[in-house]
Amino acid sequence: MGIQEQIYDMAVQGKEASTKIANASGDQKSKALNRLADMLEQEQGVILQANAKDLRAAEEMGLDKAKTQRLHMTEKGIGEMAAACREVSNMADPVGNIESMEKRPNGMLVGKMRIPLGVVAMIYESRPNVTIDAGIMCIQAGNALILRGGSESFNTNQILADIFSRALGQVGLPREAVQLVPTTDREAVKEMLHLDEYIDVVIPRGGEGLIKAVVEEASMPVLKHYKGVCHIYVDENADLEGAVEIIHNAKVQKPGVCNAVECLLVHQSVADRLLPRVGERLGKEGVLFKADSGSYPLLSDYADKAEDNDFGYEFLDLVLAVRVVSSLQDAQEHIKQYGSNHTEAILTRDHSNAMQFLREVDSSLVLVNASTRFNDGGQLGLGAEIGISTSKLHSYGPMGIKELTSTKFILFGDGQIRAS
Repeated sequence: MGIQEQIYDMAVQGKEASTKIANASGDQKSKALNRLADMLEQEQGVILQANAKDLRAAEEMGLDKAKTQRLHMTEKGIGEMAAACREVSNMADPVGNIESMEKRPNGMLVGKMRIPLGVVAMIYESRPNVTIDAGIMCIQAGNALILRGGSESFNTNQILADIFSRALGQVGLPREAVQLVPTTDREAVKEMLHLDEYIDVVIPRGGEGLIKAVVEEASMPVLKHYKGVCHIYVDENADLEGAVEIIHNAKVQKPGVCNAVECLLVHQSVADRLLPRVGERLGKEGVLFKADSGSYPLLSDYADKAEDNDFGYEFLDLVLAVRVVSSLQDAQEHIKQYGSNHTEAILTRDHSNAMQFLREVDSSLVLVNASTRFNDGGQLGLGAEIGISTSKLHSYGPMGIKELTSTKFILFGDGQIRAS
């Protein structure tokens, strides 16, 4: 069977499965996710063997450190996936919920009902846990899912998708509700992106190049974010001791993820008190600062002079751009020019400045006195997430179960007819 025919058959099967999943009971979907959790734990050894094979291949290919880190699975990681399955299984089923019912002057009742999106295609790189995270979110929201992971995680993804498919079948749901494209040939992606008759939405998750390629090729809607150029602005009224801890967490805890801070903006009145402390704390842990003229003298032991393209760049590494700004407005202008609508934070004890920042900064998550690392579905109470959208239609920010549904209008009448 050729790639074109293979992908077409998967799309048709996904469409058929989506109807059954959309009509499945909440109890049946919950049983499937709990069964999946049990199977992940029981088959942990097989998963780790497959992942070890991928890691060996990644080493031979010379895969960079950030991608290798995202590829690596552990017993703890598998346990976290199982826990996510159980957490999502306990979440309220959004399908069929009726929202905002209103009575019209003629007596009709008009409302909106939550419905699944249909068939979701997920194209992603490196992280094999996405296979499970995306699947449990889509199933709980009543959707079917077609997965196309990166070649570097192919063996791990195959095992995880097979376990998921078997879990669905064991509780009477269609195994085809979660499918993995069984080839690393890029032609498969092109074929999939033209099947808008069967696939309702595509979600790319990976590097900027991947996402732009999907947007250019897809004939169906795309939910996306290109990159995570996240900023922290330290206001003149910030708690500087707390600021050091927040900046450290946002950069050092996990530098290779989209919600890690990539640029630090510091008000000029506190720069000489804050930046040497930031330099000492982060520099000793390997952070290289790309510092503007105002910050370089305060960070010089651990810094290079910033170039223009260091601002607005997603390093995904222990590298942090730094700029001294003259005001809150100056910081906001910088974010407007260089931000990616992903995550922006202000550290301040001034309520007025905090509220201005919240109102005026355009980002999928805006924080006050907290690390950018909190832009995550689990941390925001959504359970697992399928990704973070920086496009405002139809979702802005982390996409949980509710964001994987849409609404349709419903109307209850009592014989009304339209007069004009």
